[in-house]
Amino acid sequence: MSARARARAARDSRGLLGQYDAVLTAHPALAERLRPLRAEVAAHAVAFEEGAASPTATASPSATASASPSPAVPADERSALAALATAERSLADQRATALLDAPGELARLLAAVAAAGAGHAYLLTKGDQ
Repeated sequence: MSARARARAARDSRGLLGQYDAVLTAHPALAERLRPLRAEVAAHAVAFEEGAASPTATASPSATASASPSPAVPADERSALAALATAERSLADQRATALLDAPGELARLLAAVAAAGAGHAYLLTKGDQ
């Protein structure tokens, strides 16, 4: 259960990383704002992969990205940021639910990453208030 949960969490982080990359490709002017958040998402994927036994969890980022289609990115920057914030919030909620059934160390990791994702969602939308 734990290895499978870690592999799924790693895969989810890689998917979110792909969303960041798609937004950065479509809106390079957002690079300064998104680069630190993207780096944290990449670190989260690595943290989950360290304990996962699944070969898909340890796939390189480029292999993972090429295996799945690029997500659609809204044409305007504000909508693209809102879409990223929604993805971060959704994944944070999913992880908060998953941690209830996870063993100790994985639960703590899921909680920390869920909190980080909620923080990212706030940072992505704070200029829109």
